[in-house]
Amino acid sequence: MMRMYGRLLLILLLMEITINGCIEYGTENSPDFSDMESWAYQLQNADPINISRSNFDLVVIDYSRDGSDEGRYSPDEIKQIKSSGIIPIAYISIGEAEDYRFYWKGEWIYAPSDWLGRENPEWKGNYAVKYWDEEWKNIIYSYLDKIIEQQFLGVYLDRVDEFEYWSDPENNENVSFPERYTAEMMIEFILDIAEYCRDKYDGTFYVIPQNGERLLEFDNGSLLDAISGWAVEDLFYDGIALIPANDTYERTYYLDKIVSIGKPVLCVDYIDTGTGYHGANKERINDYMKRALTKGYIPYAARADRDLDELNIIDGIQPPVG
Repeated sequence: MMRMYGRLLLILLLMEITINGCIEYGTENSPDFSDMESWAYQLQNADPINISRSNFDLVVIDYSRDGSDEGRYSPDEIKQIKSSGIIPIAYISIGEAEDYRFYWKGEWIYAPSDWLGRENPEWKGNYAVKYWDEEWKNIIYSYLDKIIEQQFLGVYLDRVDEFEYWSDPENNENVSFPERYTAEMMIEFILDIAEYCRDKYDGTFYVIPQNGERLLEFDNGSLLDAISGWAVEDLFYDGIALIPANDTYERTYYLDKIVSIGKPVLCVDYIDTGTGYHGANKERINDYMKRALTKGYIPYAARADRDLDELNIIDGIQPPVG
């Protein structure tokens, strides 16, 4: 559908941008995915009241305020977000295990299960998993049960790019697999998750993978059909540094396929230094927004510290004013 981005595009583009986000799974009782033109991403200490008042169209949050099972949101809190017309989506990592989650067992540190790999050196407490293993799949299904019970409208699947890790002979795991195998196993896992959730949830349920868009190279069409959209990080900027155009093109080649079939691409770059919407920070935010919107993607400018511990609201810009 064609939408005017109002003041945001008057500032950035002085033009109209087309974002066609029509999704075929909608119900009349769910917020309309096809009208989405803004989103936010907050994984720490998200407040359902603040979210409900934010005017974003979609918000990705953790299922819990602090990552623990004790801190998880109540169904009433998630319903409050939905009643404001905002789509609440739950973050879940399906390619790595996290040592602060309800499923973690302390003995895995010295006696890991066969499916548990090495710790991610960039994210302490996160461990690679052989995501095709049935034990890990059952852990994820139990996690999804909690999310569905909370009344989230969908899931945001992180670490789907783990297929590249397990096909890398230099992954320090003393084992690697053919990339086609690891890719097809991840595709199968995403399809299983989509079917599992939609069979259990009474109504629309959105499935949004993050990164790993190169999976589409191995897709026979089933993955494109099953997903509700795709999300990507660091597409145009690596922090505050512009990414070379060729590197960005290698990713947009796949992302454009998603947009072409009427499904949204959610884009987050960590570019806002928190110094205010002026000077070099403003120029960078404007440039990022322009690049994303011109491609038909839905941008979110996150803080450069990557903490994702707040809704990053930029007056008149994020969320955009219609």
